[in-house]
Amino acid sequence: MIQLPASYKEYLDGKSESFINTVRPVLMQSAAERSHGVRVLVLPHGHQAHLDDSIPYGTVVEDID
Repeated sequence: MIQLPASYKEYLDGKSESFINTVRPVLMQSAAERSHGVRVLVLPHGHQAHLDDSIPYGTVVEDID
């Protein structure tokens, strides 16, 4: 079973269920691969997350699209 690093768990603390459902799969993929961090885009009507090879593993960066 893949465990999220503490930094990812802390990032999700206090977030809404819909936000977590959007972002968590990408955090899990990052934790499985352990090679890239995650960029979360804040969009006008929601959020989008993806792996980003310019971000170190264990780090989440929020960005406005």
